[in-house]
Amino acid sequence: MNYYLAIDIGASSGRHIVGWLENNEIKTDEVYRFPNGMKKQNNHLVWDIKALFEHVKRGIKAAHKKYPFIASLAIDTWGVDYVLLTNSGDLTPCLAYRDNRTEAVIDEVHKNIPFEELYQRTGIQFQPFNSIYQFYEDYKRGRLDMATDFLMIPEYLNYMLTGVKMHEYTNATTTGLVNAKTKEYDKAIIEKLGFPTQLFGRLYQPGTSVGMLKPEIAIAVGGQTEVVLCASHDTASAVEGIPMDKNSPYISSGTWSLLGLKVPDAITDDNSRKANYSNEGGVGYTRYQKNIMGMWVVNRLRDELCPKKPFSEIVEEARQSTFNDYVDVNDNVFLAPKSMREAFDKWLENEIIKPQTESDYFRCAFISLAIGYMNALDELRKNSGKDFDTLYIVGGGAKNSLLNELTEQVCKIKVKSLPIEATAIGNLKIQIGRQ
Repeated sequence: MNYYLAIDIGASSGRHIVGWLENNEIKTDEVYRFPNGMKKQNNHLVWDIKALFEHVKRGIKAAHKKYPFIASLAIDTWGVDYVLLTNSGDLTPCLAYRDNRTEAVIDEVHKNIPFEELYQRTGIQFQPFNSIYQFYEDYKRGRLDMATDFLMIPEYLNYMLTGVKMHEYTNATTTGLVNAKTKEYDKAIIEKLGFPTQLFGRLYQPGTSVGMLKPEIAIAVGGQTEVVLCASHDTASAVEGIPMDKNSPYISSGTWSLLGLKVPDAITDDNSRKANYSNEGGVGYTRYQKNIMGMWVVNRLRDELCPKKPFSEIVEEARQSTFNDYVDVNDNVFLAPKSMREAFDKWLENEIIKPQTESDYFRCAFISLAIGYMNALDELRKNSGKDFDTLYIVGGGAKNSLLNELTEQVCKIKVKSLPIEATAIGNLKIQIGRQ
């Protein structure tokens, strides 16, 4: 029997999951899990990329110890962030998407290329953390002049394992620099912004072989295996892992809630641009989707209010709360506040009834997320010209029974919550499909 390893890394944790095909069904076994998170360094938010790689190796070692023959492995992570490489190594630090460094350059980027033109060419929604703005800030600081290459986070980890540099399509689309029609880096955008064109090479599709582990890595992890490209943007893998009866909208519910629909070609009309819908790479299709605030607000409230309380208790206590007001969780004030509770308090300061208990804050957060889903679904119906009666929810948020119930009530749609490791299953599906 062939075994495969999915390494799925999110903004707050990572996991190594071994999978195999049994009776035409993918079976899984989590063999390693580790924490992840941004750190503050010299007034910037950064990723500890070296620690991340160490965890990747430890997880591969754990997989080989339990399953001696691993046919292949693939890595997926969040999008937009990257590592710059030089002739002498990495150009540190690896800056994180929640850092505010892009604020000073966004207007300048749009002076060079109006956002309307960017959207027409790439179909990618505006987010202040999009790689295009991160690259421009690096360009202004001279960091791009020192770089010989860049690799998105999963590509960098692949490179450290194999010594091979290879750019993967689905994650590349999150940069805001890939042409929606050609599905390659858009040289016109790159040249207008003054970026070194040699950094932006060929894009490879999921299922492509990267190479075998370097001999010293194979020794360190206790076995040899092939590294392949999955849909290395975690949301792209998650969508591959959803067992849909028909093409229905989905929410990949994690730190962010990614709500979208599979479409054959990018939709880049004015309504889509104004609604800030994105057209990101999928496996043979485009993911027409929107970033909505996700469990980030809930996790931050928990960190402040009751860090040791199990989520099951938080959900049940919120179910008993009678608080029914809401905030716009997609407003920038909730992106990275010093205190999430204070951000809620300030938004609700003019309301007659204010949250009084922990459960009031959590119920407010769940209602607010459901209303965000409702607004995005209304836009999705309008912009796609399609109607639908079912919404699939996967990821960590799929386990939240209260949020699922509120979503059904508010959105007036049947919710199919699938508390499965959809991202890992999608990752594994692509590996298994190569055989």
